[in-house]
Amino acid sequence: MKFPRNARLFRGHLDAAPFIGVLFCLLIFILVNSLIYIPGVRISLPTSNRVLPGVEGPALAVAMDANGQLIYQNQIIPETNLWQHLKSEVDRQSEPLTLVVYADKAVTVGQFDHLRDLAASAGVSAISQAVLPRAFDSPAGSKNP
Repeated sequence: MKFPRNARLFRGHLDAAPFIGVLFCLLIFILVNSLIYIPGVRISLPTSNRVLPGVEGPALAVAMDANGQLIYQNQIIPETNLWQHLKSEVDRQSEPLTLVVYADKAVTVGQFDHLRDLAASAGVSAISQAVLPRAFDSPAGSKNP
């Protein structure tokens, strides 16, 4: 049995207008995406090659940007108000409280020590610095082949 073939090769010219329209829309999406303002404080956490332990018990999070500004509960807060908030949280908790500090890479040791002293005077028992895990780490329980 012989089947008729109706498939013909394209031998005409290619119309460029649809391709230009798609590329124009793509260009508009890229430009609009780059112009959108993303609110917030940019913090670049340092990376670590060690095994990262978690925090047991109640914990509070404080972020510190490169300029030394303190961010607590998504708001920039002065040191005196932060001390008052930490003190009230320590008094409210029955277990020891851990402070997790999300400090930018550019934060100096002096700024970090000042925050540590502030937290210690408020009664915080432990301070942990948040770091990013190294890229492409294997999970803790698996063995590398």
